[in-house]
Parts: sequence; C-alpha cells; structure tokens
Amino acid sequence: MNWIRVAATGELLPGEYKVVAAAEADIAVFNVDGNYYAIEDVCTHDGSELTGGGTDGFEVICPRHGARFDMRSGMALTPPAYDPVSTFPVKVEDDVIYTRDDRDD
Repeated sequence: MNWIRVAATGELLPGEYKVVAAAEADIAVFNVDGNYYAIEDVCTHDGSELTGGGTDGFEVICPRHGARFDMRSGMALTPPAYDPVSTFPVKVEDDVIYTRDDRDD
C-alpha cells in the first residue's frame, strides 16, 4: 500500500489536524506537541465523521454525541461509543508527513 502525503510539517501545527482520503477510509492526522497520530475519521457509535468536535490532549471528541477516542490507540473512552476506531502508521520524511491504510497488509 502506498503512503499518502498529508502535509509538510510546517503546515500541520501542534493542535491541528488534517483529513486525507485513502482507498478504503478517510484518515485524520493530528499533531499533538509535534507528534503525529492517525485514526479513521469515523465515529464507531453512529458512523459519522469524527473530526470537528475538537481535541483534548490525546483525545478526539465526536462532534455529534461527545464520544471520546484515544488517538494513540483508537480506543473508545466514553459512551455512547464502545468500539475502537482504526489507527494508522505515520512517518515523516524530508519534513513531509505521510500516512497509509495498512489494514490489508
């Protein structure tokens, strides 16, 4: 599976995220204090977009019902979500951030 360019490191500042389209999923990449984490941009509670509700440290907050997910592990932390979201690898090469959907590897 090919790596997908997300952004240059200077374009994704701490506290920001960007969503990119992979073949099978939309992937949200977050910058937390200079570290990058990638998860599927879907709430496992209702299948809606997960981004847009904000973040709190390593937690992503669903904008619809407030479920929280740990962006490091994908684990659901609060109801109404109980199932984890998929996480994806992130790499930085030559000041460019990349991710990929590695679920079929």
